[in-house]
Amino acid sequence: MKRNSISDLLAFMAVARERSFTRAASKLGVSQSSLSHTIITLEARLDVRLLTRTTRSVVPTEAGERLLETVAPRLVEIESAVAAVSDEAVVPAGTVRITAIDHAVDTVLWPRLVPLLKQYPGLAIEISADYRMVDIVSERFDIGVRWGDQVAKDMVAVRLSRDQRMTIVGSPAYFAARGAPSTPHDLLQHNCITLRLASSGGLYAWELANGAQELQVRVGGQATFNGVYQMLAAALSGCGLAFLPEDLVLPHLKTGRLQAVLQPWCPVFPGLHMYYPNRRHSARIFALVVDALRLKE
Repeated sequence: MKRNSISDLLAFMAVARERSFTRAASKLGVSQSSLSHTIITLEARLDVRLLTRTTRSVVPTEAGERLLETVAPRLVEIESAVAAVSDEAVVPAGTVRITAIDHAVDTVLWPRLVPLLKQYPGLAIEISADYRMVDIVSERFDIGVRWGDQVAKDMVAVRLSRDQRMTIVGSPAYFAARGAPSTPHDLLQHNCITLRLASSGGLYAWELANGAQELQVRVGGQATFNGVYQMLAAALSGCGLAFLPEDLVLPHLKTGRLQAVLQPWCPVFPGLHMYYPNRRHSARIFALVVDALRLKE
């Protein structure tokens, strides 16, 4: 690989994300003509067109999109590592603000952040538990954490957990009184514990799948919450059926306090991912948090 390959790829990433040579050149601190020459040279070296240019816009080609999805996260990791080395002599300090769903906070974020907080007294972590699809840039968060299929394509995404199976559960007392559903349609006749979506204000429709067959079941019931832990408590108390991540209910399935139903219809969701905008000069404290949170295979 030539010496300038990484800088050329960073230039391509900037143009692809900004959809503009002018804005990208301003962010990179170079002239527009110099940036254009860099992209042309990169395309010639790869022997493929990466950007489609019109008088009004610049968009990645299919090959450009593939390159962006594959290379961008790795380049950000390299830059973060370089930034961490360059200021290694400085004691890391600062605040990192994170928005995450409550399940992620308890099962993934907090266990991985506690050792980091003890190691770096200058680090402060602010976590907001929320199910809204938060614009982390406008709301001034450094990191967002959601399921993998909820992450915007223009964000750098880093996996935090393996893919997660969902489970429909109820208590033995509930099933003794109401019976168990044998088909997804039967759920409409059951008392289901629902999740209120803050972004839309509507109730979450249970997303079920059995092979190639996919269904969205708009269940209803007496209890509605905006967090999974309250839904779990309601299911344990016999209030109704809940649709929850398997790792959350597994201890109660093992003890018999909950029972699972319609398991062939319970899908596997993409794992939890953290996401953040591309940042060319990440602070060391940010890089440390990202490294602590990422899934270690």
